[in-house]
Amino acid sequence: MTRPLRVLVIGAGTGGMCLAHGLRRAGIDVAVHERDRTRTGGLHGYRVGISPNGARALHACLPPELFDTFVATTAAPYEALAMYTEQFRELISLGFDEFPSTGGGAEDREYNVSRMTLRQVLFTGMEDVITFGRRFTHYSRHDDGVTAHFDDGSTDEGDLLVGADGASSRVRRQYLPHATHTETGLVGIGGKTPLSAQTEALLPERVRRGFAMIFDRRGQFGITHVMRMPWTPGGAPAAGIGSSERELLERWRGLRFDNTTDHVSWAVTTSRSIAPADLLDRTGADLTALADELTADWSPCWRALLAGADHGASVALAIRTSDPVPPWTPSTVTLLGDAAHTMTPGRGAGANTALRDARELRDRLVRVRDGASTLLGAVGDYEDVMRRYSAVAVRESLEFMHDNTLARRPVIGPLSVFAQRSGMRLVDRIPAAKRRMARGFQKVRDSELV
Repeated sequence: MTRPLRVLVIGAGTGGMCLAHGLRRAGIDVAVHERDRTRTGGLHGYRVGISPNGARALHACLPPELFDTFVATTAAPYEALAMYTEQFRELISLGFDEFPSTGGGAEDREYNVSRMTLRQVLFTGMEDVITFGRRFTHYSRHDDGVTAHFDDGSTDEGDLLVGADGASSRVRRQYLPHATHTETGLVGIGGKTPLSAQTEALLPERVRRGFAMIFDRRGQFGITHVMRMPWTPGGAPAAGIGSSERELLERWRGLRFDNTTDHVSWAVTTSRSIAPADLLDRTGADLTALADELTADWSPCWRALLAGADHGASVALAIRTSDPVPPWTPSTVTLLGDAAHTMTPGRGAGANTALRDARELRDRLVRVRDGASTLLGAVGDYEDVMRRYSAVAVRESLEFMHDNTLARRPVIGPLSVFAQRSGMRLVDRIPAAKRRMARGFQKVRDSELV
């Protein structure tokens, strides 16, 4: 290009902000437009697992000290994953030392992350790049690039527009109107319960420093994640953390915007055929009560966990998945993250795939900066590789959800539950089979294992 490259990013989520950091570090002009009005606005979930795929992207795109801050702000690592019946009878357990690893660097590890904390990390140092309160309406393309239009009548111009605006992306709706989503027939309710000695005692001992997956006889699926943050409720570094991590936390300004404290993140996924028709319209205590109603025959400990929930934090969602889209002709508009490939939460790959998108696109735009590629060539290369790895993640995430909801079907349901539970108990007794299971869990989350 004969003039400096300028990139417009629509959406300040995980993938969009990782890309913005990577571009800024590369000396490429970038502007991010976010619909939330403030950096603490919006409900952005409670917990996300950052896999080696995601950690490597963050390491590549963030300034070194900010990546170290990311590591310092993560919750205590998990020691185990265990699967249970709805009565908390153990089916199988896996220690995290049984999961494969691709290296010993900080960028090659799994991280247990608060979504709001990660959001504040990614906003750090980017205050002059992000414009809040900007609702994107449409774009227009012209010979000099692309113009983004917003509902307040403002515009911004760049050479490339990146839609990083989530599963309901307005950029995708205009750019690829034929790219559709399929409803899986599943809905979920999620929430959090403050962590205390009493809350901890409700969980099976093995997962008090880990996470649990719960499979009931109706095909419903539950999960708990224990989040132990490296600071006290007052925001001071917690006892027992290293001196370097303490120093990073004391210097990090983002902590003043983050009210995350120790908690148990929980969720239950069920079929629309089981849930009431108005599930997605419910909020607050009414939604928590519905989660309790759907799991009325589960362990009293699970129900006590819900009884102590922060009702204002309960959320409901319909679980959708992207339909395959044939390759399209690259242009001055492209997509990233859920805007390009919405997937079920089955494999925990959504955020990590978005982070990988950010790194892949950043790398190719650096080639444009250096004169080694045209802009359209770089975008086309990115979209080719992104379609390949995201298709695997979408497919395997959907298969996981499908495999664990067979119980809602007449006749085959009870048989599938019996087979599922018998299979888990058998695998639990065979170390080699457990290692294979661990590798299967990890492969979508770590591309170097594929």
